Amino acid sequence: MRFLVTNDDGIESVFLHELARALIAAGHDTFVAAPRSEQSWTSASKTRHSRVHSCEVDVGLGCPCWSVDGTPSDCVNIAIDHLMEHAPDAVLSGINIGLNASLGFILGSGTVAGACEGALHGIPGISLSQCLPPSVYDGIKDAGDRSAPALIEQLKISAAHAAALAPDLASRTPPRSFVVHNVNFPYPCASGSQLRRTVPARTILPGLFSPRDADGTHKLVFWTGEDLSPESPMTDRAALDAGFISHTVLDFTKLGSI
Repeated sequence: MRFLVTNDDGIESVFLHELARALIAAGHDTFVAAPRSEQSWTSASKTRHSRVHSCEVDVGLGCPCWSVDGTPSDCVNIAIDHLMEHAPDAVLSGINIGLNASLGFILGSGTVAGACEGALHGIPGISLSQCLPPSVYDGIKDAGDRSAPALIEQLKISAAHAAALAPDLASRTPPRSFVVHNVNFPYPCASGSQLRRTVPARTILPGLFSPRDADGTHKLVFWTGEDLSPESPMTDRAALDAGFISHTVLDFTKLGSI
C-alpha cells in the first residue's frame, strides 16, 4: 500500500522514524511529510497568515521525506495536493510521543488532526500514539527528544504492530467515509499485546494554565484530566491501563446522532 506519514513531534522524531522503517520493511510505499518543529496540541489548525515552506530532506529513512514549516494539517494538505505524485491509500500520523487517549486529548491533538486531514481528503486516516510513564516522557523531553536504546526497542515493537494494523484498517475503511482510527499502544507494548476496540474516555481538563505571573504570563500545567467515564464500554484509557492496544473508531458522520 502507499502510505503518507506525518506527526506533530517533528521530522526528526525517532518515533516517526521507527514507524516509517516498519512500514518500509513490510513492503509498503512510504512517504513522509512532517513539521519542521514540534507542533503538539495544535489540533487541526492551519497556517493562514504566512506562507508555508516545504523542502525535501534526508533523515536516513530511504524514502521520500519532506519537512514542512507548518502544522500537521498543513503537512497532509500540501503533501497530498502538491508533493506526492499519487494520492496515498491512507494517512498515518505518529507515532506520537505520549498517549492520545480520551476526549480531552483527542480534540487537541495535532497527531489525531493529521489523520483527520486524511479523512477530509476522502482517504482513511490512522492516528498512532505511544503511551509513556511521566518519568519516561520527561526524560525524552529533557534529552531533546532523544530516546534511550531500551525505548527504541519498545518503539520497534509498537511500530511493528502499526505496520501490521495499518493495511487492514485502511482496506476496510471505505473512501470518503470520514472515519479516523485512533490507536494507542500501552507501555510496555509486547509483540503479543492484544488489540481492544474502545471508546474515548470522558475526561475534562480544567486548570491547564497557571495563574498569571508578575509579568502577565501564564504557563501550561500538564495533567491527564478527570475521568468521568462509566464502567462500560471499555475506554481507551482503561485499555491502556490493562496493557491492551486501544483502537477507537472516530466516525464523524455520527456526530449528530443521539
